[in-house]
Amino acid sequence: MSAAEPLVIVGASYAGTQLAASARELGFDAPIMLLGEERHAPYQRPPLSKGLLTGKTSVDALALRGPGFFADNAIDLRTGRRATAVDTAARTLTLDDGTTLRYGCLALATGARCRTLQVPGADLAGVHDLRTLDDALAISDALARATRACVIGGGFIGLEVASALAARGAAVTVVESQPRLLARSFPPLMSDYLADAHRQRGVALMLGHGVRALIGESGRVQHVELDDGSRIGCDMVVMGIGVLPNTELAQQAGIACDNGILTDALGRTSEAGVIAIGDVANTVLPAMPGGPARMRLESIQAANDGARAAASALAGQPQPFGGVPWFWSDQHDLKLQMAGLPQAGDEAVLRGDMQAGRFSLFYLRGGALVAAHSVNRPAEHMHSRKLIAARARIDPRLLQDPSADLKSIQRETES
Repeated sequence: MSAAEPLVIVGASYAGTQLAASARELGFDAPIMLLGEERHAPYQRPPLSKGLLTGKTSVDALALRGPGFFADNAIDLRTGRRATAVDTAARTLTLDDGTTLRYGCLALATGARCRTLQVPGADLAGVHDLRTLDDALAISDALARATRACVIGGGFIGLEVASALAARGAAVTVVESQPRLLARSFPPLMSDYLADAHRQRGVALMLGHGVRALIGESGRVQHVELDDGSRIGCDMVVMGIGVLPNTELAQQAGIACDNGILTDALGRTSEAGVIAIGDVANTVLPAMPGGPARMRLESIQAANDGARAAASALAGQPQPFGGVPWFWSDQHDLKLQMAGLPQAGDEAVLRGDMQAGRFSLFYLRGGALVAAHSVNRPAEHMHSRKLIAARARIDPRLLQDPSADLKSIQRETES
């Protein structure tokens, strides 16, 4: 790729911004253009379902990079622009205003969008999604007039929103179609713990129930009708039923997709000159016994790590994606930190006191540590990430013993 051929990045959230930053750090000197569909400059997303809704975080504190970052690094940031078509043969990108851009390399960091609930009344006033800053501001504004909120979906976003709304004084009910919370991510023991924690903090849970309809008066939502005919009264509804990857540009261009854009560990797609990163990328993962060969990792860590790997390839210094997946979630006074990807059949080892809200659950597969879930134990989370990366084989009795020093165990695996 010559110096005259620009890198054009579609998507200006974590992955897109990190790709531009890392490319410059590694000496990539071609022009870089960063396109964002939203009118806002790149901003942090985790506070949207946490601090912004509770009032602990201001909009001014959300900036992903400082005011001079893009100019200082010769990154041409353009907000409020949507890409509509890709011509991979001509290496051109068309925008919604009719502009056509040439690229040497195209990076698709198009992210994901909220799933929509296909039921009557889903378009009523007072029904909200949460994906963008504007979504969060609309929810916060509605909350000033609402006293009863219904959150549909018991995943991470739904539970974080429920926690924030409850902290603002609303009576909150969470409706989840699965019989337990976070069934896709957590084993039953952790699901049950979180359900008890939310109930103890005043959040009502309706598990194993689907939504039949949203019922309104004068065009505004007033009730959520469940599949058994019962109704939940509410002033506002927040949807949290998952996301879908924004693969339309890639599919239109003939790029291989399957639950996201298929990439290798350097972000490369089936089309030369096109990479994909972030929530839209279905990426090859490091080999782990019994683990998935590839998946979409919807996390900031994965977005940043994938962007760094892609940038290393652009700069001619390829370092494939290979980190241990990790995530976090703030719910009420609980900080949940997760590392690795547990599976059914893993041996679970408890360290600490679940009732006290300070513990870690470690997961062993074939004797090796493959995952850990920590609640209000940040140091254990950090050690577990390194132990998982080392494929450490640890006696379960040591993991269970609170007097055993995980830091020493980590050092032994590194020596």
